[in-house]
Amino acid sequence: MLQRFFIFCSGADTQILETCSNGERNKYAGIGATVFFTAIMAFIASGYALYTVFDNIYTAIFFGFIWGLLIFNLDRYIVSTIKKRDSFKSELLQAMPRIILAMIIAVVISKPLEMKIFEKEINQVLLEEKNSMTLANQEQIALQYTPKVEALNQEIGNLKAEIAAKESATNALYDIYISEAEGTAGTGLLGKGPVYKEKREKHDAYLAELAQLKETNGQKVQDLEAQIVALGTDYNTAVTSSQPIIDGFDGLMARINALGKLPWFPSFFIFLLFLAIETAPIIAKLLAPKGEYDYKFEEQESVVATWVTQKVAQRKLLFSTDGELNQKIYEDIKGEEELYRYKKEKAEELLRLQADAFHNVQVKGL
Repeated sequence: MLQRFFIFCSGADTQILETCSNGERNKYAGIGATVFFTAIMAFIASGYALYTVFDNIYTAIFFGFIWGLLIFNLDRYIVSTIKKRDSFKSELLQAMPRIILAMIIAVVISKPLEMKIFEKEINQVLLEEKNSMTLANQEQIALQYTPKVEALNQEIGNLKAEIAAKESATNALYDIYISEAEGTAGTGLLGKGPVYKEKREKHDAYLAELAQLKETNGQKVQDLEAQIVALGTDYNTAVTSSQPIIDGFDGLMARINALGKLPWFPSFFIFLLFLAIETAPIIAKLLAPKGEYDYKFEEQESVVATWVTQKVAQRKLLFSTDGELNQKIYEDIKGEEELYRYKKEKAEELLRLQADAFHNVQVKGL
């Protein structure tokens, strides 16, 4: 039962193979088993690759099964169509397209398993890339808010400097009118005279203006600080909302790129392993010696080819003979005077009838 299944997988003609020895059947069962297990490996590898893409096990199994069937059918077809010849070079040229395709398929199905084997190393590379992306993202977002915050801080500084300047002027007036009262400056007279009152009133006016300025600028500073706090909140919101995108940076392409940053030597040998698995059915068929089945198959093909060639030659001869006979018959008919006169009479009669009919149609029209 198992041998029959593997023989079916090899694509061999079971009717011919049944007439061959048991060793010949075992050889093609081995080739068929190679085809079958290659398809199984393709199913596993493609299923895992698709799982990393869709993150759904049922979708991955379904499409992986389709891919496995495709590889199975392709290998079975190519193995069954490779004919054993007397020249290994001609067999190799016949199998070359499949070998090239096997290299492409080996790359496709080896990468997912490489990503699984080196998963921890890939995760480390992705973590470093995510950290770099997080810092770069924060810097890019900060570029949108930093100029506004700096402008607001500059404006706050100007308002505070205005208050400080007014306060300094007010303090200077205070020192002046105190010195006037003490007689240490100004008029030099001790006591609170008219000059003292004048300077005191000027100080009091500046003091009132300072109080008003502190109230006005203080309100402006509070508004500006509120704007700075709002900008900081917006910045944090932008960073928080963009972080899930960075955290989700672990798709198939990201992992392939991360795998490319690891040492190439282990990945190369895994690729060679899958290349060997993919080309195994072809190599098995090429290395298998020409056996009983191949001779019987070649004999059957030659019988069919001879029969078809014979039928084609017979049809060509029949067509040529029939043409020559028809030509001779018409030449003989052409030489008979009686047949000529008869056809001439009939032609004249037909022309008379056509002329009469045309005349009647014209009369009716008038």
